[in-house]
Amino acid sequence: MKDITTNLFRIRTSGQVPAVGCLLIAEPFLDEDYFTRAVVSVIDYIPEEGATGVVMNNRTDYHLHEMLDGIDPATEIPVYCGGPLGQDRLYFIHTLGPEIIPGAREYAPGLYIGGNFSAVADYVNAGYRVDGCVRFFVGYSNWIEGQLERELTDNSWVVAPMPDGAETLLTGAADAYWHRAVASLGETYRPWRLMPRNASAN
Repeated sequence: MKDITTNLFRIRTSGQVPAVGCLLIAEPFLDEDYFTRAVVSVIDYIPEEGATGVVMNNRTDYHLHEMLDGIDPATEIPVYCGGPLGQDRLYFIHTLGPEIIPGAREYAPGLYIGGNFSAVADYVNAGYRVDGCVRFFVGYSNWIEGQLERELTDNSWVVAPMPDGAETLLTGAADAYWHRAVASLGETYRPWRLMPRNASAN
């Protein structure tokens, strides 16, 4: 018997072109350890070389003070898993800019990656707002030349523009984050939002 969910929920797209700063939203059928209902922020993209990004909504069970020395344990700042590569390193994305975090690189309007770790530690320990301002990750995601384009052709991902207001990317987590991203795609993708995470259990 054919899986009717394939016909009911799969949406065919074509001609999608990724770009630095865009989002990759996983289709609901993508069932992989790091990418199930993932929303990826693309940090670098060169067609002849490949793409790099981080999964924005995969929260781990760890907090920043458990992974970085000198952080006040009372802060309870969550750490996210950005992907399967580089899991021995800590990364961060933020809206603070080089004025607060020297060395930060802007890769999308109002959105920065990296910079001086001592500066971000000082920011956190001073008690400034973290949610919507800075998000920490272990690991990142990478696609070699042509790989992302093939996955887009296979409809594993949908390309979406970065939302207005960079802080939006740094709030929320898990399935609710994915549902919000899918909602931004419009009514065409409403069936995705109606599909349960484990369709076989229904």
